[in-house]
Amino acid sequence: MTALAPSSDPTQPSETDLRRLFQTQQDWRWRAAQTGAAERQAILRRLHDALKAGRVALADALALDLGKSRAEAEITEIHPVLEELQFIIRRLPRWMAPRRVSTPLMLAGARSEVQFQARGVTLILSPWNYPVNLALSPLIASLAAGNTVILKPSEKAPNVARALRHLLEGVFEPRLVAVVEGDGAVAHTLTTLPFDHIFFTGSGEIGRKVMAAAAQNLSSVTLELGGKSPALVHPSADLKTAAERVAWGKLLNAGQTCVAPDYVLLPEPMRDAFVLEVDAVIARRYGDRAWLRVGPDYGRMVDAASVERLQRLTDHSVQQGARVALGGEFDPAERFISPTVVTDVTPEMPLMGEELFGPVLPVLTYRRFEDALALIRRLDPPLALYLFAEDEAAVAQVGQETTSGGLVINGAVIHLTNPHLPFGGVGPSGMGNYHGEHGFRTFSHERAVLREPRPSPVRLMYPPYGRPLPRLTAWALRLLERQAGPRE
Repeated sequence: MTALAPSSDPTQPSETDLRRLFQTQQDWRWRAAQTGAAERQAILRRLHDALKAGRVALADALALDLGKSRAEAEITEIHPVLEELQFIIRRLPRWMAPRRVSTPLMLAGARSEVQFQARGVTLILSPWNYPVNLALSPLIASLAAGNTVILKPSEKAPNVARALRHLLEGVFEPRLVAVVEGDGAVAHTLTTLPFDHIFFTGSGEIGRKVMAAAAQNLSSVTLELGGKSPALVHPSADLKTAAERVAWGKLLNAGQTCVAPDYVLLPEPMRDAFVLEVDAVIARRYGDRAWLRVGPDYGRMVDAASVERLQRLTDHSVQQGARVALGGEFDPAERFISPTVVTDVTPEMPLMGEELFGPVLPVLTYRRFEDALALIRRLDPPLALYLFAEDEAAVAQVGQETTSGGLVINGAVIHLTNPHLPFGGVGPSGMGNYHGEHGFRTFSHERAVLREPRPSPVRLMYPPYGRPLPRLTAWALRLLERQAGPRE
């Protein structure tokens, strides 16, 4: 078994260590690529069994890093990965099978198909907010496609990073899967290596740096970013339902979710009723102010700096005319922010200038529905758009006049739990997608394969073109164009 060379700090491998590890995986990548469906299913089953056996250790690490309760860890981190494994294991042979495609008449007799090949050596840079789910889900997809994987978890969730390393080292040799701990400098060094594919989940700022580094080696990339995902409330919406689901999606993991509703946009007359409904939801789901501090259902921010950033954005917005309608308690020492709703927010305020990634919810109002759509279009395309409406014409209008990575009608966040749907962003919110078969395709190269028969009509197109046969062929092709033209 090949392993990283020892260093003075085991969590900070040197550039030499990383290059040696990369070469180890590069030497193995063709063996990994030649595995059949049964071998890959066996690999994924080993991971499935190890995850089930190690779920308590992972849940304990999540509690230390993010204050997640055992139930939330199971619901949002561990169980979805187990479900993804089972979903892929059952369907992998069908996905891997070559896909026959049609062949045009001018290539009559030839046989065409698409084969799915492993990309090779892949790098996964995973984030801290869902450090188990967002590390293992792309890992599963990459292994299903026949790749080798170097996984770099976020140093902001150090207990989970260590737990993942322990888990995966017990299942895989480093030539197939290796976990590398370390800070941003380690991640930067990794992105300079000639990986065949880099999968990054995180902020747009770092995503741009990853993409720039990958361009030096022409490595393909998948970027799962974020942005300001709006919750758009139409006048026809059931306000109680909207408040319940927006509050749940916003406060899940203390708001540190890439697809959390980042702000609410609703008709001006509905604002006060919406705030009252959200207040009732918080009391019902998470308890009063004292219980929020000690109860098991409400998480913590990842660090004090995150608390301070949100407090600064909130305070500056209040100075410009916004009003804290609920919450407003910021405690950096305890990494705590109370569920906070801020009203009278305008698009120019600091709370609307960047993704919040925490339990602060700006509420904006509109007078005409078209004005709300115009604001959404003016901002960067979001990772998700949550529309609350009972009017089907409004649903159709939003579908036609906006773009987003995902669109959920009368709900929030839950679309990413459906493995049949692609999950990913558009433009500044991301590039590429995964989950289920979409993840398998992301980590696969779709290779075009055509088998030309011995007696082939292509000979009719060989030069010299003054001969009768090429001229006759050109005439026949023009005739086919007229008969099968675009007037169908």
